[in-house]
Amino acid sequence: MNETTLKNANGFWASKKRSERITNIVVTVLLVLGGVSMMLPMIWMLSTSFKALNDIFAVPPIWIPNPLHFENYPNAWNIVDPQTGRVMFGDDSWNFFGFTIQGVNFTTYLVNTLFISILACVGATFSSALVAFAFARLRFPGREFLWYICLATMMVPAQVTMIPQFVFFKTLGWYDTFWPLIVPAWLGGGAFNIFLMRQFFMTIPYEMDEAAKIDGCSNFGVFWRILLPLCKPALTTVTVFAFVYNWNDFLNPLIYLDSNNKKTLALGLTNFVSLYGQDYHLLMAASLIITIPIALMFLVGQRYFIQGIATTGLK
Repeated sequence: MNETTLKNANGFWASKKRSERITNIVVTVLLVLGGVSMMLPMIWMLSTSFKALNDIFAVPPIWIPNPLHFENYPNAWNIVDPQTGRVMFGDDSWNFFGFTIQGVNFTTYLVNTLFISILACVGATFSSALVAFAFARLRFPGREFLWYICLATMMVPAQVTMIPQFVFFKTLGWYDTFWPLIVPAWLGGGAFNIFLMRQFFMTIPYEMDEAAKIDGCSNFGVFWRILLPLCKPALTTVTVFAFVYNWNDFLNPLIYLDSNNKKTLALGLTNFVSLYGQDYHLLMAASLIITIPIALMFLVGQRYFIQGIATTGLK
């Protein structure tokens, strides 16, 4: 490279405005490519859900099927056998807390999943916030020791406690009921959620607690009236995590639920696969429907969710 070329190159990059523009373009292109690569599985799922069975493994791949098979969605939701047209499990009765309905389909699984996810989400959010408040604001003997024990539970694999928990709930008569999936969420909410809430409580000045106590507020009043309204980002983060975990949970319902009319959406998909085998177009249609509530929940709480993750632990 001669001296003239080197001077021209240095002059080109000497402009701060030009270099920033080029940097922004490169970063934007890389982010777009990364975003597209992350969205490819979802795009393929959407495309497959509108295909006929013969078009799924076509070479070259068909991204936009023609015609669009919209009937895949009602067939998947009602668990209709495409060979016979019969609704699978149609003769099973569905008893939901005293209400008996004939026929089991993905509506049954949806109601069961919503019931479990909402109650477990509320329990995990409230109980984790309450325990975190105790660790962050109250002074009691053994607090630090208990805090380290709480954190240590995050290192224990779930497989270690799986059998003792099953035996315990089986002894209580809770097998094939929703209670093993709901009650534990009300007993602390999980070490990770407690850690998240405690770190957020630590960022709030303690003087606010003292001012509230001078006005006659109790410890629970400080927690309920003063701190919780200031913790919306952290609460939203815990809520999203808890709801997504319970919505997608497969292992725990598999262990504790046996009746088909008590199964969740995650178990319903496996039931669907065992019924249809190679009918991936119906499986993709059902899977896409199941992902919509999670996507909507994240979009609605995105601002608080990102703020809660970004500010937790900063003081």
